Amino acid sequence: MVASKNKDQAIVVFESQKIRRDWYQEEWWFSVVDVVAVLTEQPTPLKARKYWNKLAQRLRDEGSEVVTNCHRLKLQAADGKKYKTDCANTEGIFRIIQSIPSPKAEPFKRWLAAVGYERVQEIENPELAQERMKNLYEQKGYPKDWIDKRLRGMAIRQNLTDEWQARGIKEQKDYAILTAEISKATFGMTPGEYKKHKNIPAK
Repeated sequence: MVASKNKDQAIVVFESQKIRRDWYQEEWWFSVVDVVAVLTEQPTPLKARKYWNKLAQRLRDEGSEVVTNCHRLKLQAADGKKYKTDCANTEGIFRIIQSIPSPKAEPFKRWLAAVGYERVQEIENPELAQERMKNLYEQKGYPKDWIDKRLRGMAIRQNLTDEWQARGIKEQKDYAILTAEISKATFGMTPGEYKKHKNIPAK
């Protein structure tokens, strides 16, 4: 089953029902409530959330890490505003599907595999991932010069990360230093400095 997507890929469609998602930590994360609504055929988002809340509690009681591994990401709701929403990656969604008795479980799994295929393609051909990131930044309104610098910085960081790994460096803090140095050289400020600058209210 082929996934249909809108132009910014923030929404995919399964049997005419929208599934919101967000690109986070180099992979797609899907709205758990949207998935629950599809599998349980709940008529409203509120009922789907109540179903997920009960299921989440049961999974916690059973010692499952599925809920723990979810991230609360900001997704756009029907009113046009963005709210923090429980999201799971492909692996997490598969586990959640296994916990919900539904005749749609198997077709949804096949659909999810089709949606995730684009990630497999990007792993095999990194240029596809770069093109996708470029399109996303363009849709967000970033200037071309900024996008070019960002993509060059990502490519340089990946090359340096590979080199560091080959030399046996594995500490997360060392990678953070690497990221900060590249950001400083490219944009004139570290990620931390950028966040502080971004939060300074305009006069």
